[in-house]
Amino acid sequence: MDLKLVRSLVNEKPKNISLNAIEEIVNKEGQKFFYFDKENSHKSLIALVEHFEKKGLSVYYRTIKYSLDENDFMYEVHIL
Repeated sequence: MDLKLVRSLVNEKPKNISLNAIEEIVNKEGQKFFYFDKENSHKSLIALVEHFEKKGLSVYYRTIKYSLDENDFMYEVHIL
């Protein structure tokens, strides 16, 4: 499964990251915040959360709105 990381600039395309890469980062660092782009489906993010919860990790997931426009948001996932 690939997810799209949040964009640094509005005009950029989001970069992809695989589930395996996320696992490697979490295993190396112990805990990590990830910010995902609005182009990801809610279903994909819930699958990510469930994947890490099955491994016995705690996962916190929320939507962050950064302007008054309904389309300006990102997803934050904290894996510990």
